[in-house]
Amino acid sequence: MSASSPFSPANPPDSRSGEPRTRAVLVTGAGKRIGRGIALEFARQGWNVAVHYGTSEREARETVAQIEAVGRRAVALQADLADETAVAQLVPACVESFGSLQCVVNCASRFDEDTATTFGYAKLMQMTAVNLAAPLTLARTLHEATPDDAANDDARRAVVINVLDQKLYNMNPDYLSYTLTKAALDNATVALAQALAPKLRVVGLAPGLTLVSAWQTPASFEAAHRVTPLGRASTVDDLAQAACYLANAHGVTGTTLVVDGGQHLVPSPRDVMYMIDAPKP
Repeated sequence: MSASSPFSPANPPDSRSGEPRTRAVLVTGAGKRIGRGIALEFARQGWNVAVHYGTSEREARETVAQIEAVGRRAVALQADLADETAVAQLVPACVESFGSLQCVVNCASRFDEDTATTFGYAKLMQMTAVNLAAPLTLARTLHEATPDDAANDDARRAVVINVLDQKLYNMNPDYLSYTLTKAALDNATVALAQALAPKLRVVGLAPGLTLVSAWQTPASFEAAHRVTPLGRASTVDDLAQAACYLANAHGVTGTTLVVDGGQHLVPSPRDVMYMIDAPKP
């Protein structure tokens, strides 16, 4: 392909018209942290991007500006992911903005602390709504918005990318409700890949320890981040590139890509959030 070609992985030729077609992606929680990194990498690879946010409007507007600075279109969309009606309106809003939508990245999630001894219905239900029900709703509405004839065209088939967690493959009992909702989403990835094919692919992306959280010190984060076979866990850039790969991996569905530097291969009885003096791998 010559450098002057109008075609790229993000704007392949439309199978019906032969003209280049720019694809669009919705990234939840794209105002900051991992979601922002994923949104910006999609933009760099030629996608138009819908930047979802819950309460981080200023950060979402900044992400939109950064996307526009690389020459792609962007829109900020607010929705409380615990509100079914608001979530169901996100995909139609994307289609209205861009004309079509080919990918949803379910990145946003609630990460609240509880254990088997402090568990309560309210917290579990709140995290279930955001971490599980919202991705299910977005998959359903993307399926509804995807034309039937896309089922026979790899370039037009839509894809849902569910961001999971390496701890599903290296289980510990900490953050119990969060872990249970991610485990349910992991299983839903397989079920949705079966139920929504052939119009949709559904895949998982499981990060390792990536960014410092509010409860960590920089020193404890760095110590925990190194406890992997590769000497470091995942970075935002790792995850953003992996998400774009999955968006273009036409033969991949119903499976999860673990991007964590091998963190899940190092057994740990506690969540990495509690690894102050991290052991050597």
